[in-house]
Parts: sequence; structure tokens; C-alpha cells
Amino acid sequence: MFARTPQTAHHFEFWGPYLGPVAIICGLPLVTFFLQWYVAIFTTDGVHTNFTWVGGAVVVCCWLAGITALHRYAPGQRGVGVKLSTGYAIPYKLNGFHCFCLVMIACIFLSFGPQPLINLGWVANNIIPALAAMTIISIGLSIWLYASSFQGKQKLLAVGGSSGYTIYDFFIGRELNPRPFGRLFDLKHFCELYPGMIGWAILDLAIMHRQWTSEGIISLPMALTCLFQIWYVADALWFEPAILTTMDITTEGFGFMLAFGDLVWVPFTYCLQPLYILHHPQELSIGGAAGIVALKLVGYALFRGSNSQKNQFRQDPKHPLVAGLQTLPTKRGTRLIISGWWGLVRHPNYLGDWLMAWAWCLPCGFNSIIPYFYVIYFGILLVHRDGRDEQACQQKYGADWGKYCSIIKWRLVPFVY
Repeated sequence: MFARTPQTAHHFEFWGPYLGPVAIICGLPLVTFFLQWYVAIFTTDGVHTNFTWVGGAVVVCCWLAGITALHRYAPGQRGVGVKLSTGYAIPYKLNGFHCFCLVMIACIFLSFGPQPLINLGWVANNIIPALAAMTIISIGLSIWLYASSFQGKQKLLAVGGSSGYTIYDFFIGRELNPRPFGRLFDLKHFCELYPGMIGWAILDLAIMHRQWTSEGIISLPMALTCLFQIWYVADALWFEPAILTTMDITTEGFGFMLAFGDLVWVPFTYCLQPLYILHHPQELSIGGAAGIVALKLVGYALFRGSNSQKNQFRQDPKHPLVAGLQTLPTKRGTRLIISGWWGLVRHPNYLGDWLMAWAWCLPCGFNSIIPYFYVIYFGILLVHRDGRDEQACQQKYGADWGKYCSIIKWRLVPFVY
């Protein structure tokens, strides 16, 4: 019932078809609830349990319905993904930055004005009910995605999620591009950016609003952390076309791993830093703030500069911005960049992303390791993803990948790893 032996050998991520997927499916919700419970419940003022469970569920459902309608009906540009195994590139509707701006302006205008119409801080008080509702929804969505992947004969399945092992395929995701709401509405792309990422920014705003209404100020550590994180969300949505070339979109199926990650893990664990500052106020000197801002800027320059360089090279290798880059020709007919940002390490974008994560966490001080969960987890995630990338590139480029690695020796951190 739960497994069959595939006719061909299948490579399994996450420690095999059973142990890893089961551990992650059961463990991630528990970790998410623990982190929120620790930060939002056991505060310096004691135990807070005055939740509105039904209200939290209603707000989550309204948010998902609203952002779905906004993405579908608001104006947007048309994007085209990379060529898939079918030989065709599928279209996408891209209006993430417009949706983000509309939602953020509405939230700020309605809650931070002299006569607020909504109490955005209520969301910060009811994160646990919202988390519970979104977890249930993500699990339900994962079950539906797995079941619907068997319906119809023209569905394009992900190679990694077509192992024949039920639990593994449910976790990784069988269907590559589920589109239940029309030709341009790609459900995986939508969940990757819209409800979770914009929802994360709203949670930050709600936490900041709670501090403003309860203390009469927005502290420097709170302002920096929320600014950095909202900037990160805005940047991802501004460069939305770039996500169409990422592994999540081009290769991964849409199953529990991405559904839970996009809808639950991102918004509810990435907001831990401002939530911690809300309940455990921190002080930060001007010099300390300047150092953290500098770290953020360095990380962002490395992250955005390397990603933009790679995307520009893929679109037009003769463009003046990338025409002078040194490259390594491969037998596949493509070229690997070995200079510029990509001459530093094999994944400069990962390194920049990790440096920005430190800038989010440092304003929380050093009294607890909980606010640093993200930077620790993210470092482990990047090392794991680097390993997956290495394996994929080895299969893709063969001996040419060995030549590339002999030129670019460092994977993530120069002279360290």
C-alpha cells in the first residue's frame, strides 16, 4: 500500500524514502509550534493564552482567499519559464510586487493612521491560532496535490517525486506545475511568493504595530529587523521573474515540502526576531546599529549582485554587464561563469543570503539562542542545498564539473568551506 519497487533506480533525497520524509513531516510542525510557543507565550510578563482560535482561522482563510483573488485578477506582466522536459516553456502571471504594495499600503493606512480602522496588532496576539489554521490548510493542500497528481493523463510529473513510494512522493511532490485555477495561475509559483512571503511582511507589521500601541514607540532593534525582513520580501517580489529559473520552480514537485515550507515555515518562523524583541525589549547603540546595517548591505550586495549577474548571463551573455566575464565551456554547449561574483565561491548568492540572516538576528541581543534559530537552520539548509546542487551539477556537466571545481575551489565561504 505504501510503497512499490520502481522499475529503475531512483535517487532519494532526505535520507531515503521513509525515515527522512516521515521525520520532517512530523517534526517541522512541532518545531514551528515550539518556537512560537516559546517566544509568544512564555514572555517576560508571564504566560499569555488569551487567544481567539476561531478568529485566527477566519483571518487566515480570508487572507488566502484575498491574496488568491488579488493575484488572479490584478494586472500583471506575463513571464515565461525555462524549457521543461516536454520541450516547452510554460507561461506565468507575474504581479507579486504590485500585490505586495497594495497589501502593505492598505495595512499601514488602515492600522497606523490617527484613526485606525483595524487593529493589526490583534494578529500579533493571535499568531498561534493563525499558525494552527495555516498548518491544517497546508496539510490538506498537500493531500489534495498528491491525489490530484494521479488525475488526468497530461500532467507533467517531477522526476524526484515519481519514485513510486507513497510517503516520499507525498513529501517531495509528484506534479511539477499544478494549475487548478487557469492556464496562468501556477499554484506552486503562487505559494512560493504570495501568501507566505507577503504574509511574513504582514506579521512583521503586526508585531511592530503591537509594540507601537503598547509602548508608544518602535524601538531601533524592532525597526531594523522589520525593515530588513520587509526589504527582503519586497526584493524577492521585485525580481519575481528570476524565481522562474530556480530549482523550486523548474525541478521540484509541489508536495508537502514546499506547501508547508511556503505557507507555514516561512511566515511563522521567519518572524521570530521581531516577535522576540516585542516580548524581550532590546537596546542597541548607534555604533552597533551601524555595524548591523553594514553587514546587511554587504550581504545584500553579494546576494543580489550574484543573482542578477547569473540571470543576465542566462538571458543575454553578450550584454555589456556580463560580456567580460570569464567562462568555462562545457560539452553540453553551455558555459559556467568563473569570474565576477561567481569567481569568489560556487554559491555567492547563498553566502550573501546567510550574511543578511545574521543582520536580522543580531538586533535581538545574546540572551537567548531562540532568535538565532533562523541563522543556524539557514546555514544547515544552505550546506544541504549546496550538496544537492553539487550532485545535480555533477550529473548535468559530468567531467566538466570537475574542471569547474578545480578552478572555483570554495563552495560557500572563501578559505573556509
